[in-house]
Amino acid sequence: MEQTHLAHKSDTSQKRLTLQGRQGNPAWERPALIILLVITAIAYIWGLNKSGWSNSFYSAAVQAATKSWKAFFFGSIDSANFITVDKPPASLWVMDLSARIFGLNSWSILVPEALEGVACVWILYLAVRRWFSAGAALLAGAVLAITPVAALMFRFNNPDALLVLLLTASAYSFIRALEEGKTKWLVWSSVLIGFGFLTKMLAAFFVIPGFVFVYLLFAPVSVRKRIVQIIISAITVIVSAGWWVAIVELIPASARPFIGSSQKNSILDLIFGYNGLGRLTGNESGMGGNGGGRTGAGMSAFGGNTGLTRLFNSEMGGQISWLIPAALILFLVSLWLIRRQWRSHRAFPALLMWAATFFITGILFSFGSGTIHQYYTIALAPSIGAIIGIAVEVLWQRREEWMSRLALAVATLSTAIWAFVLLYRTPTWLPVLRIAILIIGIIAAVAILFGPTLNRKLANGAAVAAIVACLAGPLAYTIQTISTAHTGSTPTAGPTITNAGFRGNFGGNQGPSGYNSGHSNGDQPQMPSSSNSNGGQPQMPGSYSAEKNGNTNRTGFHGGFESTPSKTIVKLLKQHASKYTWVAATVSAQSSASYQLATDKAIMDIGGFTGSDPAPTLSEFKKYVKQGKIHYFISNGRGFGRGMGQMGGNFPNRNNNGSKSNKNFKGNFNGPMGGNANVSSSITNWVQKNFKSKTVDGVTVYDLTKAKS
Repeated sequence: MEQTHLAHKSDTSQKRLTLQGRQGNPAWERPALIILLVITAIAYIWGLNKSGWSNSFYSAAVQAATKSWKAFFFGSIDSANFITVDKPPASLWVMDLSARIFGLNSWSILVPEALEGVACVWILYLAVRRWFSAGAALLAGAVLAITPVAALMFRFNNPDALLVLLLTASAYSFIRALEEGKTKWLVWSSVLIGFGFLTKMLAAFFVIPGFVFVYLLFAPVSVRKRIVQIIISAITVIVSAGWWVAIVELIPASARPFIGSSQKNSILDLIFGYNGLGRLTGNESGMGGNGGGRTGAGMSAFGGNTGLTRLFNSEMGGQISWLIPAALILFLVSLWLIRRQWRSHRAFPALLMWAATFFITGILFSFGSGTIHQYYTIALAPSIGAIIGIAVEVLWQRREEWMSRLALAVATLSTAIWAFVLLYRTPTWLPVLRIAILIIGIIAAVAILFGPTLNRKLANGAAVAAIVACLAGPLAYTIQTISTAHTGSTPTAGPTITNAGFRGNFGGNQGPSGYNSGHSNGDQPQMPSSSNSNGGQPQMPGSYSAEKNGNTNRTGFHGGFESTPSKTIVKLLKQHASKYTWVAATVSAQSSASYQLATDKAIMDIGGFTGSDPAPTLSEFKKYVKQGKIHYFISNGRGFGRGMGQMGGNFPNRNNNGSKSNKNFKGNFNGPMGGNANVSSSITNWVQKNFKSKTVDGVTVYDLTKAKS
């Protein structure tokens, strides 16, 4: 009887711990956290199937991994292991395992991304809560959850979702190390950074300088031990990041797939070129070998003009910048107010750590002359959330001081004004919202400034009004993002900004010939039942629509190539498929991916992601054809490299007011990017001269088993 009573008491205590948290914590904290995580999960998972395969490039690699463990390990885009994707495979591994367990479909690919987002919000809460109040931690988590670019990427299958989760978890482990001075936590932090490298290579290392600086300055151990621990951490990063690299480098090239987006079939070339320094200098070998990502002096093809204001421009502003002014103001004033307590006040090292990550990442994104996509800015979201949460607590605790109130008031007002500016870039989209935010922001700022003269209820009301004014704008963008289908390789959050460069589908609404690009339901992608003709695979949208500056379907740079091939061509490619290693070959992965997903058969991706990789060579391709390994060649897949060359090299650059500037978009598209695709062009020319062709639903298909007489 007594044992039953004790068991019942234990169960009750466990339930209390689950619902109310640890003893001493506010009773409302655990329910508030649960509500935040549940709402985040619903928001990130709701309607994911609308986006179909999302980025078909990575979805095709997941498909390949469900058929081949070799493709799983290397991150090959096809199950025959001809060529890999343009990134290391860690982010694919998560989706691969999900697809192997639950079957290949948009849910099994995208739900893991959404859960990574929920986990990221939770871990950021834990990281801030370690040293600060429940309010600060919940505010940090909420800021991350409603950041538009975060909502976008945690509902998409690009590598950035896992990268941000790993680096946020690394920050949590680092905080534990900084608190206790224990090597094990520093090692865990380093391991997570290493796996971040296996997700997106050098982008994972942006956090390291800040971590090292703060640890050397504030760790509660001797200087000698700090240095030893840093050395151990460096070795850990090298090992956890380098084991896969070493294996790939040691395996003979003939026994593994070609390393996609490298020019030398080398993972080291990929690390330091296309996925490394090339992003900063513009000399991206995987983009054509000669600055493929650059569009002229001081400008990148996707992020707009380089410089300190880049994060605020029409391309990136609505993605991430809503709370950057507030974060900067609150950070600087908080540090100033606690400067005399810099050794004892935990906010000082915490703010320095998160700010170092923010500034280093932000500066690299702002001045990088290579390809800097808008969605990369998700890497800034955890830092912004943490800085806001911590700094607000520091200043709110000192709200009796005029400088604290002034900082909070100015941060609120500047955020409301900036939200008005961002929302005005889409003048017909929710025009009342920007006015309401501005009015509420002004009232809240005045109330905070004169806080001591108000009673407690009015002061708390002013704080709530400030939160509403600061978060309403990004929340609205996030809701719009969640309600929108996103496909292609470079998605963007929020409503369409018509004067933003490279926003949406490059090349208009036109997809490749032979693709079903129309929608019958308000331009929403139609998801088939499991009995559809494409083996139950999602039907992909192929056109782009924008209504009232909103968008019912947002495609990225390759959006026009995301449609589903017609039933006729799919049937043709499947004929006698078992006799061939690849049922077809075509130029560039973005084109081959759609055919591969539709046929569920391996398609040879000539030239990799952009069509610029020297794989295969003409002689190698001839050998494959002679051996009877490839059935068809699809000549007008219209990959990235050839498509850009065909469309020309001069594109108008537009100012924020939508007018054409005097600068022409003069892309430095030398090499394959500019249509001089030596390898892919030579293969195409050889096929056209030597094999019979036929047109199927507008697609020219060459039968490589039938030579011209």
